Amino acid sequence: MILKHFRKLIISTLSGFLIFAPPAAEAAESLAGKIGDKRFAPNLSLDPKEACYKAYLGYIAAGGHSAYATTFYSRVVDLYIICGAKLNAPTQKAAEEIALRDCQYGLKKWKVKTASGGCAIAASK
Repeated sequence: MILKHFRKLIISTLSGFLIFAPPAAEAAESLAGKIGDKRFAPNLSLDPKEACYKAYLGYIAAGGHSAYATTFYSRVVDLYIICGAKLNAPTQKAAEEIALRDCQYGLKKWKVKTASGGCAIAASK
C-alpha cells in the first residue's frame, strides 16, 4: 500500500520537473545577430550581390558557432578581397579553422598574392 502511494508521488514529482524544465534548445543562448569576437573590421563593398558581403551577413545571422575569414585589404595594391566563412560549426575553434582554410583555398584557386600576406579571422563567435 505504501509502495503504491510512493510510486504516485515519484511520478507526479518527475512530471512536474519535466513541465517546468526548459528544453535544451531554448536553454542555450542563440548567437544569431551577434558579431562575436571581432579581431579587425572586414572591408566590405556593401554590394548585396558580392559573395563576401553575403558570407558576412550569413555569419552575423548564424545562430551557432561561426567564423568569417578574409584577406587584409590594401587600397593601393590589392584590387580584390577573398573570404571564407563557416556557419553553425560544433565549436568556435572548428569554425575558425574551416573559415581560414576556405579563404586560403581561394587564394590558391585563383592564384593570387596579396600585399597583406594572406587570410586571417576577422570575426568569430
